[in-house]
Amino acid sequence: MVRKKKRRRPVARRKREYEEFEFHPLEAFLNSFKYKRSLYIIAGIIIAVLLGAGIFFKYIYDNYTVTNIYVSGNTHYTNDEIIEMVLDGKLSHNSLFLSLKYRNKSIEGVPFIQKMDVDILSPDTIRINVYEKAIAGYITYLGRYMYFDRDGIVVESSYEKSDNVPEVLGLEFDHVIIHEKLPVENETVFAEILDITHLLSKYNLKADRIFFDSDYNVYLYFGGVEVSLGKEEYIDEKIIQLQYILPNLEGKNGILEMKDYDEGTKNVTFEEKKQ
Repeated sequence: MVRKKKRRRPVARRKREYEEFEFHPLEAFLNSFKYKRSLYIIAGIIIAVLLGAGIFFKYIYDNYTVTNIYVSGNTHYTNDEIIEMVLDGKLSHNSLFLSLKYRNKSIEGVPFIQKMDVDILSPDTIRINVYEKAIAGYITYLGRYMYFDRDGIVVESSYEKSDNVPEVLGLEFDHVIIHEKLPVENETVFAEILDITHLLSKYNLKADRIFFDSDYNVYLYFGGVEVSLGKEEYIDEKIIQLQYILPNLEGKNGILEMKDYDEGTKNVTFEEKKQ
C-alpha cells in the first residue's frame, strides 16, 4: 500500500511572513524625512527664541544703561560713595533692573542716613534722593563716636569720625545707650546745638568743637581761634558776623570775644595768644 504525501504549506506561511516584513524604501525615506523635519523645526524654534532673546537683551543693554546719575540731599557721603552704595551689582547700571529693585522700596541701614530712594527719570538717567538723619553733634564715649539728634537721642554709634559734624564738649552724663536720649540736666541744649550746626553750615563755617561751660555759655573752636558766644541770645547775628571775621584771623591763635555782641553795641574783641 502506497501512502500519499501530504502537501506542505509552511512555504506559503513563510512567504506571507516575508511579505508582512518586507522593506519599503520609499516609506522608510518618508518616515526619516518627517523625523528630520521635526528635529529641524524644533531646532529652528530654539534658535529663533535664543536669537530673539539676544536681540531683546542687546536692545535693553544699549538703551537702558545708566549714564547720568544725580544725587541730592547728601552731606556725610560724597556723590561717588552714594552711587557705589546704590549701584552695587552687575545689573545695577540698568535702569529697568533698578526700577524693579527699588520699586516701592528704600535703602536703609546706612550709617547717618535715614533712607535713600531711586527715581528713574529716563532710560539712561536716575536720581538718588538721600534723606540723612538730623544729627546735631557727637560725643566721644568709650572709644566710640556717639552721634545724637536735636532731641539728644543717640542715633548712631561708630568708629568713624565725621568731618561734617562738630564734637560737643562740656555735657555731663554717666552713661550712653544707643537709640535713647543722653541723660543730661538741661535737655534744651540739644536743640541749641542743632541750631548752631545749621547756622554754621548755612554760612560755610566748620567748627572743630562746640563747648558748653557749667552755665551753658557757648564756645566754638576754629583751629587756633576760640570764639566765646555767650548765651543763645543773638546767636544768629553772632554767627553771621563770624563769616566776615574768621578769614582775617586765619593762622592766628587767640580768643574772639562776642558774648556782649547785640544789635546795639556790636562789641567784638580779639585777644591774640603769643606762641
